[in-house]
Amino acid sequence: MKIFKNKSFFIKSFFLHIFLSIIVIGLSWSLLEPNAYNFMIKNFIANKPGDPNIAVIVIDDKSIEYHRWPWPREYYAKILEYLNTYTKAKLIGYDAILTTLDKDNPDSDKYFFNTISKVPNLVVGFSPQQYAYENEADKAYDKVFKDKFGTNIKLTFSPYDYGRYRSISKFPKPYFDAVKMTGSVNVSQNHNGYLTYMDQIVSVNGVYYPSLGLRMYLALNDTKDVTVYPDRIVVDKTGLNIQAVPNSKGIQTLINYYKLSDNAYSHKKYSAIDVIKSLELIKQGKKPIIDPSEFNGKIVFVGANAKAAALALEDAIPTPMQQKHPGVDIQATNLDNLVNNEFLKQTCFFFDLAILITISLITFILISKFTYFVSLGLIIFVAGLYTVFSFLCYRNGIAVNIITPLAIQLLTTIFGYSYRFLQEGKNKEKIKQAMGKYLSQDIMKNVVQNIDDIKLGGKRANVTVLFADIRGFTSMSEKMTAEEVSVILNEYFTEIEPIITKYNGVINKFIGDAVMAIFGEPIQDINHPQNAVKCAYEMLKTVDRLQDKWLFEGKPKIEIGIGINTGEAFVGNIGSEKRLEYTVIGDTVNLASRIESYNKVYRTNFLISSSTYSYVSSIADVIKISEVQIRGKAKKMDIYEVLRLSQND
Repeated sequence: MKIFKNKSFFIKSFFLHIFLSIIVIGLSWSLLEPNAYNFMIKNFIANKPGDPNIAVIVIDDKSIEYHRWPWPREYYAKILEYLNTYTKAKLIGYDAILTTLDKDNPDSDKYFFNTISKVPNLVVGFSPQQYAYENEADKAYDKVFKDKFGTNIKLTFSPYDYGRYRSISKFPKPYFDAVKMTGSVNVSQNHNGYLTYMDQIVSVNGVYYPSLGLRMYLALNDTKDVTVYPDRIVVDKTGLNIQAVPNSKGIQTLINYYKLSDNAYSHKKYSAIDVIKSLELIKQGKKPIIDPSEFNGKIVFVGANAKAAALALEDAIPTPMQQKHPGVDIQATNLDNLVNNEFLKQTCFFFDLAILITISLITFILISKFTYFVSLGLIIFVAGLYTVFSFLCYRNGIAVNIITPLAIQLLTTIFGYSYRFLQEGKNKEKIKQAMGKYLSQDIMKNVVQNIDDIKLGGKRANVTVLFADIRGFTSMSEKMTAEEVSVILNEYFTEIEPIITKYNGVINKFIGDAVMAIFGEPIQDINHPQNAVKCAYEMLKTVDRLQDKWLFEGKPKIEIGIGINTGEAFVGNIGSEKRLEYTVIGDTVNLASRIESYNKVYRTNFLISSSTYSYVSSIADVIKISEVQIRGKAKKMDIYEVLRLSQND
């Protein structure tokens, strides 16, 4: 199929497809792709547990049952004392934000701050804020905070910094003095409310700070140097090189989640109250609930997630793994990704675009080159192939778009078949118009209406047959060139064709300079004899007009003779199974041709048979020609010359 033949139609269709594709891509990316991503992460990526060397201590429902919320800070101090004094934990991450003093329990605060000051491997969380400082004095906190906790984060490009964070949650001075390292605990959910990216580096008034996990990673490797490129984060000392996405939320990395255990954590979880009781038992010389050796050489996160307590204590947000994923486990997951360099990789925009274009082109080519069922089967095969490709990508830690390419393929399939059917419809219409110049439009309509039942055969019907022949055509042809003759013939036939159509006639064929027309079939018309005579009369008037025109143009004068007969004839498809012709045959046709030939004998222009006259006697003034012997007929018959039609007609 020449699918690109109509360039204008194709170009318009192409741009319409592009427009609809943009809409589909936008809807898919915003509504469908995030859910597909969540499904793939949960079912194909998170197939192994978190690093056993990373653990979490959580203030859970069991802990709140022991002491109602809020907890005095000495309880936190006991957890840190246990880890610092009795275990050989490699690093401790404190997933909490402290901004006020406990004025009701100053001794508890003092014990807490004193304990923190003794823990050299503790990294605590801080929170960048979107609102600005309330006064000029508070702005000085930025510099103080940077001087103590800042790291050497160098960007090699102009960042996407739209001033999202304009201040830092202030630590109380005793806490500020006690803390040695800190990292941002802020996370940003996508537009569907799920956490898929980690804000690895955030900007506060143009100063860059690492996430809690990244700061802990730097502490583990005794470095503060980080280089950020437009597409990755690099820690030169360790060789860490991870894909990154800079945007208005910060510099983000795609989180690689781990398999959840029965308690909804991907890392081994301990209840905070069990740790506190273990500390007390150790001090009493008794066997602890949790042996301190369990934390030796491990990285430990401390946080809160108690559903039964106040809403603020339930630190859980939706992730691809579950609707309420504990925040402390998310922080542990981020560090796990960093330590083991297991972040997911995401395809770039140009790769995604190439996939969409490739699938669209393949689909369109299949539609244009193959039959409907074959192309549809191949399209389904391509869709299945891409689905398998997507699964393999996710299995290898590469996140690709799944729904969008298939949605574009579906759109291209619908569009391609629609375009193909429209194009074929246009081609069929062109064929009909072209064939209508060789066949009568009415015969063409009859063929199209019975397209599934075309066969040899027909029926007997009462019809009127008209023959019109040019007088002296042979001698005229000898005096003129073939081109000049064709010009006259074409003008003549062009003028009489609409007249025949006007009176429900059908041109059956052109025979050199003669024309044969049928009335009564295939157009049903009970007045076909009258209409045939009226048609012939108007044809003669038209030739009179043409004679004046041709005479003015210096062309020869031509006259026509018309013969009409009415009777029963066979009407239908004649020929072979491979080559048919819709025509009328029988004695009625032969007689009409013989009658027309008598115009030369009697020097007339318009003769009709007695059978036709019987139908038109009321509308035609005629002269009876004496009985004539028709070749092939045993008996003579009357023929009539039509002089004029009555004034009413």
